[in-house]
Amino acid sequence: MHTVCLLPGDGIGPEVTSAARRVIDESGADIEWVPLPIGATAIELLGNPLPQRTLAAIAGHTVALKGPVTTPIGKGYESVSVRLRKKLNTFAAVRPVRNLPGIESRYSNVDVVIIRENTEGQYSGIENEIAEGVVQSLKICTAHASTRIAKFAFDYAVMRGRKKVTCFHKANIMKKSDGLFLECARRVHQQYADRIEYDEMIIDNGVMQLVRDPSQFDVLLLENLYGDIVSDLAAGLVGGLGVVPGANIGEACAVFEPVHGSAPKLARKGLANPLACIMSGVMMLNYLGETEAAKRIRKAYDRVLAECSRDVLTPDIGGAGTTQTFTNAIVEAL
Repeated sequence: MHTVCLLPGDGIGPEVTSAARRVIDESGADIEWVPLPIGATAIELLGNPLPQRTLAAIAGHTVALKGPVTTPIGKGYESVSVRLRKKLNTFAAVRPVRNLPGIESRYSNVDVVIIRENTEGQYSGIENEIAEGVVQSLKICTAHASTRIAKFAFDYAVMRGRKKVTCFHKANIMKKSDGLFLECARRVHQQYADRIEYDEMIIDNGVMQLVRDPSQFDVLLLENLYGDIVSDLAAGLVGGLGVVPGANIGEACAVFEPVHGSAPKLARKGLANPLACIMSGVMMLNYLGETEAAKRIRKAYDRVLAECSRDVLTPDIGGAGTTQTFTNAIVEAL
C-alpha cells in the first residue's frame, strides 16, 4: 500500500481531484489517501493557505496529488504552489505535452517534455519598491540549482529513451543569469554527449519554432519563468490546459498536479475537465512503481477520447458532457 496526500485545492480542484481519486482507486492501485487542506479552504479552517500540518504530512508521506489553488492577482498572499515547491524543494517541474486521440488540434505530431527549474528565477519572490512608482524584482540563478535541473533533464531523457535536450534561454540579454544557466547545461551535457544530443535556442526564436514545427523538439530545459509560460503555450498545441499533466519532483518527495488553474467560474457546475488531474495521477502511479495501473488508466482514457460520443466529453475539448459523464466513461473503460 502507498500513502498519498490528497490536496483538493480551490475552485474546480475538489471536483477534478475527486474524479482522479475514483479512477485511481478503480485501477487496482493500492492507495491510502490522506486528505489535507490547502488554499482558500485552509484559510477558512486554519487561517493559513499553506498550514504547517499539510507541509509536514507531505514531507512525511513523500507523495501528494494536488488540485489547483487560487492565487490573488497583484496583491494578497504569495502563490501557495510556489511556496509549496520551495518548502519541499521539489526543484524539477515535469510537464509532458502530447497529442491525444480524438482531440482536435493544429498539429498531430506533438510529443514534448518540458523540464522547468522550480525554485529560482523571478519566482524567488524578492521584490521591493525602491522609490515611488519604481519597483524591482530580482532574478536569482545559482550554479547549484542550474546544474541540478540540467542533470535531471538529461537523466530523464536517458531513462525515457529521449534523444535530444534543447535549452531555451535569453543569455544574449541576461548575460550573467541566463549565461550561468547555459554554462551549467553545457557542462552537464558533456557527461551525456555519447547518448543525448544537445541544442540551445534564444527563447524568442524557440517559441516561434515551437509553434511553427513542434516535432523538432524532444525535451526542453528552461528556467522557472520561461518554463511556466512555454508549458502553457505548448498545452495550446494539443487541446489546452485540460489535457496536460504535471509533476513537481525533488530528492525527498513529489507533488503531482494538473497544469491548469482553479477556474472559479466553473466550480460546482459539473463542467470541469478531470483529465489533466487523472493524467497527473498516472504520472504519480509511475513514480510509485504502479506501472500496470498507470497503463490501464492511460489505455482507458485514450479509448474514451477516441471512441466515445461528444455527449461524454467536457465542453473544453469539444463535448457536451460533464465531469461526471467523463469520469464514468473512464471507469467503465477500466
